[in-house]
Amino acid sequence: MRDTATVPVAAAPVPLIDLQAQRQRLGTRIEAAITRVLDHGAYIMGPEVFEAEKRLAAMSGAQHVVTCSNGTTAMIMALMAWDIGRGDAVFVPSFTFTATAEVAAVIGATPVFVDVLPDTFNMDPDSLVRAIAVAEQTGLKPRVVIPVDLFGQPADHDAIRAIADKHGLLVLDDAAQSFGASYKGRKLGAIADVTATSFYPSKPLGCYGDGGAVFTSNEEWAKKLMQVRVHGQGRDRNENVRVGLTARFDSIQAAVLLEKIAIFEDECQARDKVAARYDAGLKGAVTTPFIRPDSTCVWAQYTISSPRRDRIVAALTAKKISSAMFYAKPIHLQTPYRGFPVAGGGLPVTEKLAHEVVSLPMHPYLKADVQDEIIATVRGAAS
Repeated sequence: MRDTATVPVAAAPVPLIDLQAQRQRLGTRIEAAITRVLDHGAYIMGPEVFEAEKRLAAMSGAQHVVTCSNGTTAMIMALMAWDIGRGDAVFVPSFTFTATAEVAAVIGATPVFVDVLPDTFNMDPDSLVRAIAVAEQTGLKPRVVIPVDLFGQPADHDAIRAIADKHGLLVLDDAAQSFGASYKGRKLGAIADVTATSFYPSKPLGCYGDGGAVFTSNEEWAKKLMQVRVHGQGRDRNENVRVGLTARFDSIQAAVLLEKIAIFEDECQARDKVAARYDAGLKGAVTTPFIRPDSTCVWAQYTISSPRRDRIVAALTAKKISSAMFYAKPIHLQTPYRGFPVAGGGLPVTEKLAHEVVSLPMHPYLKADVQDEIIATVRGAAS
């Protein structure tokens, strides 16, 4: 006979993000949305895609939203629309996912690595100034800065904008982890020159496959982004006005995204409650996330730091509790990127954080008893 006894918390695998719990909440809405696409048959750039763009524009305050195939492509599209290429310097943090630097290298530009702040883990404006000086000394032309809103919290966009304006840089916000967050009362998407985000399933707002979007309030750039998205297409498919990509967002993923948009605000509020509970339970044992008082966070990850990080990970693993080390090896130390420039003075904060940070399970459906088990495990290992 099958054992139907309740499984103790410690014995049940605890996922980092629980998409199945969200799936249960949505019920039959996903199937109904997909069926509508199957019925009308416009699988690429169907009506759901344009409805999603309309909803995303309203949520962000951006005048133009161009959906696309994924978050990495979203950033590449922006750089291509700006004609960034060989000899151009693109300033990126090293403490982030490799895509942020990859997009510069792929189009032939040079990523220049910038350090991050020890509290928010976002781009350090002072390090950006030093990185610009390094780029100029090596004969590169400073063109673009890509701040990353890491783990769901906006970077210090005003400070970065002031530096960008002084040096003639365009600002491309990598909001792959942070769509829905706000900075000084403004939603991400309407702050930088162009903002890129990802709808990868694990993001705070995701679909069930790859997807992304580019946000801007500049009409000329929006037109170029739409051209890049479809092979550089002009008036019709027989006219090409620039080099482009195959970067369209498909209708089924847009249909899924629309259903998730409907519950997104409620999920963000639930994430806030989970984060507040973590903060209270972990205080004094580890360094908990610092959120700027002028910003909100959508908690793509709940990331703590501790010199006893490896002990914490081992203890969580022993209890079948998932964790993740974002980012245990910074981009500038990865083999393909070791030859690119770094800011003057190096990246000491980035390299220190790589040995100390760990992300705990975080999603809107994390139950209190499971969270209590996580908190107790972390405190025990960190003491």
